[in-house]
Amino acid sequence: MPKRKPIPVGVEDFKRLVDKEYYFIDKTLMIKDIIDCRDTISLITRPRRFGKTLNMSMIQRFFEKTDESNAYLFKNLKISEEGEEYLRYQGRYPVITISLKSVKQPDYKQAFTEFKNIIINEFGRHRKVLKCDDLLPADKKKFEAIISDEADDSVYNTSLHLLSRCLKEFYKENVIVLIDEYDVPLENSYFCGYYDKMVSFIRSVFESVLKTNPSLEFAILTGCLRISKESIFTGLNNLRVYPITEIEFSQYFGFTQAEVEKLAMEYDLSDRLPEMKKWYDGYLFGKTEIYNPWSIIQYISSAVAGNEISCKPYWINTSSNSIVHELVSKSNEQTKKKIEALIAGESIKAQINENTVYSDINVNSNDIWSFLLFTGYLKQISTEFTGRGTISEMVIPNVEVMTVYENTIMRWFEESVQREGTTKLFEAMLNEEPEKLEDEICGWLRKSISYHDTLENYYHGFLTGLLIGNDGYEIKSNRENGDGRTDITVCEYSQRKKAVVIEVKLADSFEKLDLQCDKALEQIKDKRYSTQLIDERYKKVISYGIAFSGKSCKVKMGETLMI
Repeated sequence: MPKRKPIPVGVEDFKRLVDKEYYFIDKTLMIKDIIDCRDTISLITRPRRFGKTLNMSMIQRFFEKTDESNAYLFKNLKISEEGEEYLRYQGRYPVITISLKSVKQPDYKQAFTEFKNIIINEFGRHRKVLKCDDLLPADKKKFEAIISDEADDSVYNTSLHLLSRCLKEFYKENVIVLIDEYDVPLENSYFCGYYDKMVSFIRSVFESVLKTNPSLEFAILTGCLRISKESIFTGLNNLRVYPITEIEFSQYFGFTQAEVEKLAMEYDLSDRLPEMKKWYDGYLFGKTEIYNPWSIIQYISSAVAGNEISCKPYWINTSSNSIVHELVSKSNEQTKKKIEALIAGESIKAQINENTVYSDINVNSNDIWSFLLFTGYLKQISTEFTGRGTISEMVIPNVEVMTVYENTIMRWFEESVQREGTTKLFEAMLNEEPEKLEDEICGWLRKSISYHDTLENYYHGFLTGLLIGNDGYEIKSNRENGDGRTDITVCEYSQRKKAVVIEVKLADSFEKLDLQCDKALEQIKDKRYSTQLIDERYKKVISYGIAFSGKSCKVKMGETLMI
């Protein structure tokens, strides 16, 4: 039996992937499409961890002129079957390649320093051009200053234009420019408070190298979003954008259904395909069904290592979920209703804007839904073109992304409880004031974003979250008590003066809240929940039946037992 190839977890260098004989899903026909489309500047937007960096490495290795040919890397791959019409471009051009994915520092000064280091490294990679006698003395002087980290900060605004000019002089060929994850500095600066500074700098860098640059053959940029043309790509009339809504390049980022089936078969995991589909499928790029490649690779790797695992979220642990947290924490009632609908498995409709400016994103406007669509947190299932623009119908793509919303909501709720406190609620419960307790719970329900409204355990967790953290009392959930399990028990730590038993019920309508409260109190009595606590020497045991329906609740107090 032939030895299986290793799974390429985190491998983003195409040459390393081929040389080390990792399992490779062949995406080399993307090179053919790049040559055929003949764009001067292409921006391809896809969510994080969907293979952008590996594809950019593949493009670099194919086109870049090197001392030792990289042609062997593409032997027996799909591009090699396309003939001399395409292979004549292999190893022909000087290539500038930078990734901005690491430019995410807490302030502008540190971010600029990181950018400088990236540029210094790329200039160092091309230091052989200093041997060129045709270089202008001024260009050579700036080149040397950058490599030695002695250049003035202002030089970095036009550094890529300088490098392309020097490479053109050395190789006598135009230059290909590859910029990976171009929008990471912009997203990070938005959340860290120096967005305007970063926009101004990135705009000047891009303008110098991409606008009217006679040394440029073509350029490809990747990122999550198209940052508004007026903000970054000023005057770039030759820019072509390929978002996830377009069919071009749709099969090259992420894994298709056929590719996942082949991968699963290769590692004897075909029986797990239904679970993988539920968790990691659900994206639609153009008309192509796409799986999250990062999560599939992580899952396959763990399974091959012998771990008996169910699917779990991998992608969300690699990405910033700040925007989802902001959506949840700052949303108004209308936006909350849309979030609730999404988490209930329903679809929402919103106008989609492909030109985004971070500074204009408002969690209570249509822009937020565009942002979530293009960054992988929503999936477009239908499109309608109207006089107002493109209206998209969207859903949460899969179980993995659903966990982002649910975990974010719970984290925000816990933060809100800690920030605002629940002293009044706790006092009303201990002071045997059911009406006041009901008012406090209803107040928190109105603030919260509910999900899984048809499930009793949502309200159970919601109420438990409100009660946890009050000094001197222990909150127990699903505690064995009497002849069953109490939903929630509140017990005084030290003197055992008071304990509270709470039974939670779900009503399918507002009118049935009273009835469900009565059923809850009957259960407390029949199952001897309070009696058990008296036996444990608590001096006073209070009981409540609490029923929920949507954002309404009813609280009834049962009998109070005392020693």
